[in-house]
Amino acid sequence: MSDQESGTQIDYSQNMLFTDGLPSSDPKVGYRGTSAASACGISYRQLDYWDRTGLVQPSVRGAAGSGSQRLYAFRDILVLKLVKRLLDTGVSLQQIRIAVDQLRAAGINDLAEITLMSDGARVYLCTTQDEVMDLLGRGQGVFGIAVGRVLREVEASLVNMKENHIDDLDELAARRQVRKAV
Repeated sequence: MSDQESGTQIDYSQNMLFTDGLPSSDPKVGYRGTSAASACGISYRQLDYWDRTGLVQPSVRGAAGSGSQRLYAFRDILVLKLVKRLLDTGVSLQQIRIAVDQLRAAGINDLAEITLMSDGARVYLCTTQDEVMDLLGRGQGVFGIAVGRVLREVEASLVNMKENHIDDLDELAARRQVRKAV
């Protein structure tokens, strides 16, 4: 049952890329950077770079100095995987940044209906089959990424990974500080 069907209202951050069609989750629960990187098939170093440059930042908890733990929400990991797919197909990081901004601005409602198309230089957001066919008909579309399929891949990759609650990480950090002081 979706959040809309159950009648509950959820206040999502404006910085969230996707807000509909996903199960409700505690905003204080996420996945550590190593789990997020593993789920997306990227290195931790790449994840760190994308965070520092503002491409994809963790929405549960950001880095706050040496030893702090980032926590990525499911939606963050989905965006990371989409960015990785676009990079793998040769789209420039500059164009990917534009595409991510366009997705945020579009306020997409139904993930299963979205296809990201690219001609290798630009990324196009297609929400209908007609838009996809129009791009292909003009010879602009070279490849497409069905966001709904990537969403299911991310779900499958996170099944066996441990979620972390932000309060548990704060408690762990406090114990480390006590040990350092002794």
